[in-house]
Amino acid sequence: MDATKKRLEDFSLLDPQVQDDPFGMYEAIQAYPGIYQMPETGFFIVSRYADLRAVLTDPVTFSNDVDRASLQGPELSDKHQHYLSAHGWPHIQTLQRTDAPAHSRYRKLVDRVFTLGRVREMTPHIEEVANRLIDSFAGRGECEFISEFAMLLPGIILAEQMGLAPTEVATFKRWADAMLAPASRQMNEEELRTVADIELEAQHHLARMFDDRRANPQPDLISGLVHAHAEGEEPLSMAELQSVMSQLIGGGFESTMTAIGHAMLQLIRHPEQMQELRDNPALIKGFVEEVIRIESPTQGLRRRATRDVELSGTLIPEGSVVVVRYGAANRDPAKFVCPHQFDMKRSNAGTHLAFGAGAHFCVGAVLARQEIATGVLTMLARLDDIQLARPLTEPIHRPNFLTLPLRELPIRFKAKA
Repeated sequence: MDATKKRLEDFSLLDPQVQDDPFGMYEAIQAYPGIYQMPETGFFIVSRYADLRAVLTDPVTFSNDVDRASLQGPELSDKHQHYLSAHGWPHIQTLQRTDAPAHSRYRKLVDRVFTLGRVREMTPHIEEVANRLIDSFAGRGECEFISEFAMLLPGIILAEQMGLAPTEVATFKRWADAMLAPASRQMNEEELRTVADIELEAQHHLARMFDDRRANPQPDLISGLVHAHAEGEEPLSMAELQSVMSQLIGGGFESTMTAIGHAMLQLIRHPEQMQELRDNPALIKGFVEEVIRIESPTQGLRRRATRDVELSGTLIPEGSVVVVRYGAANRDPAKFVCPHQFDMKRSNAGTHLAFGAGAHFCVGAVLARQEIATGVLTMLARLDDIQLARPLTEPIHRPNFLTLPLRELPIRFKAKA
């Protein structure tokens, strides 16, 4: 026990090396306390599967209202919000950042937009975009998979839904990166001002689009949000629309891009499973769930304790920030046999918590799964002999407190005739 505790003292979740490969630290937390308080921030890290489910399904004790729970600290966070408020719209609490009954209103409206039927209608277009991307590099016999496919597939789909042309996906990514930055890494005041200015560009573009879609509805996400309310219901305000859209961009872009990148890396690392998936595409559902389990795109999100509560023998005081670490729980040996082994036929892969649980289960999960599945199957249908073009340079992930994004994935292949 003392040796395990000593190991924990050598780790930090703010260390880029640990963020690149956090699973050793997760094992140490699970083996000894289960709950770990970060000395740098005071956040309580929840690592075991059973504890995560307990937190995720008890929003009364573990609130989603965590507006001041920032890596930047309250002073810089307040300055950041005041700057956004003065020039655009602040990050008000909506959807993922609220509890019932407020959450129920937002969720009902957004669920009307993210329907299974809408995703089914989008699937042929997702396939079209995937094939168009492959057309752009198939003849070269190699590509940088993250920037040329994994980023562009969900990026183009979401950019189009925001009223941008597919050629403007770089602008969309710049906006998305700025929106996610404050929650992803510690920053100084100048850096926060820079990302705020970029986010304000996105806000004012979205404001114009929201106003336009009120008068001229289109078959896109923005129109869906503007017109989601039924007769007698209050429509979302501009500030609410901005907040909801910011969350959908974070969940629908960065995490999906990350999952598609890791899906390809797992195929390359397990060529026998790649071949099996080629031979039997019906295995794609299990493959997608196992990718999401083993390399949880979102490693963790925050909650706030509304009362003193004990979890795994650790007292968490009222008001504390609690980080549910999906990446740890999804490799908990108490839940998953040989948790670090990739197995697309794993019988319980679908019980992972990467999309959350309970009332706050990820609203975009159906779309994310479809984009991952379509992206992988289209690559396998079009390209043979996929492998790394060169060894990956370590660290292989970009530093990030909340997600696990690959820096790059250079691959080579043979295009099918």
